[in-house]
Amino acid sequence: MFDRWYGGPLRKRLQRPFVHLMFGARQTGKSTLLNMLLPQDTLRIDLSDPAERNRFLLHPEEFIKICRALPMNKRAHFVFVDEVQSIPSIFDAVQHLYDSDKSRWRFVLCGSSARKLRRSGANLLPGRSFIHHLYPLTLIEHPAAEAKMHPLLSPLPLSWENGDKPAHPFPVWDLIQRMAYGSLPGIVASEEGDRAGLLKAFSALHLEEEIRREALVKDWGAFIRFLHFAAMESGQILNFASIAKETGISQPTIKSHYQLLEDMFIGFRVPAYAKSPRKNLLSTPKFFFFDLGIRNAAAGLEPSPETVRANPGPIFEQWVALELWKRLQYLGRGLLHYQRTRDGAEVDFIIEQGKRVIPIEVKWTEHPNLRDSRHLLKFLEDHSSTAKKGYIICRCTQPMEIHEKITALPWFCL
Repeated sequence: MFDRWYGGPLRKRLQRPFVHLMFGARQTGKSTLLNMLLPQDTLRIDLSDPAERNRFLLHPEEFIKICRALPMNKRAHFVFVDEVQSIPSIFDAVQHLYDSDKSRWRFVLCGSSARKLRRSGANLLPGRSFIHHLYPLTLIEHPAAEAKMHPLLSPLPLSWENGDKPAHPFPVWDLIQRMAYGSLPGIVASEEGDRAGLLKAFSALHLEEEIRREALVKDWGAFIRFLHFAAMESGQILNFASIAKETGISQPTIKSHYQLLEDMFIGFRVPAYAKSPRKNLLSTPKFFFFDLGIRNAAAGLEPSPETVRANPGPIFEQWVALELWKRLQYLGRGLLHYQRTRDGAEVDFIIEQGKRVIPIEVKWTEHPNLRDSRHLLKFLEDHSSTAKKGYIICRCTQPMEIHEKITALPWFCL
């Protein structure tokens, strides 16, 4: 069992007398982590099992009866329901039981899609629940060998509790492997020869079948064309008109499909930075797939180092975006943006944490120079009251000061 950063915070929060809801894409390790943290006598109900799911669909009242039959103890009895989005009525049953006795049960509900819950108006137990999210691995969980040689200089640090290092970290990978295979726990822990096949299976079977079951997409062939195109365009500014022309799908349907990917935690948007004095800025968001390995497979590309080396720059930029986004979600404070002018000047990413703003450029270079920082310097000039320092994330081997306000960091120091 490998260590997860969220394991420490989650262990503490599970002791709080509330209902706990955990969401995240399939294969991010939600069930594995919860099963490790929950007591052995936890009542476990797995709704990904068709027989179990059909049982509670036909007889939803049985959930309450099973919970009431659990022995009464001095401590709360944990009840873990996996893939709870399959039966939204479970939420009403949990509320009924929780309101009748807040100390007898500790409900933990886990799901990989918010689509059905949102469309059915499911009761997410406001005022009674903690909501948790689990994401693919971060750099701190899946370390780089080079990071041992450098101090923590990150513009957005994520640290283990008490500064401790994990006792069981995931295997060390180089940058090319991360860009080729992504950061899903099961993929990282697998043999290299199996990774491409596992990612293709996830995309072709699991991902598509899950979407088919959850969304009831009418034109499945059109949706597959969209999924392929969306994966190819991951990291780019959304242009619904262009996507509709390329795929032959109407713009309203395209927008609905993107919302579906977000509801299933398969992708997320990075909005344009709006707090700027400049007038010629684009305002359309970018869209990113949640994992590079899944993105590569869904785009019909071979998940391999060779694929990455053919055009590494855009994939490296996506890797940085994913790392920053995951950290911001775990930290629970701050937003991720980008900025681009209509004449093409761009700041790749902007971290906004309250009044603190940090611009970041991503460069596929081992030798960053002052020219690489020109857009950062302009941004710092335009936002001198909130942005004091900028960063270039690249492949240099040591941190470097490019300008008194610009630091170039190796990717493994991010």
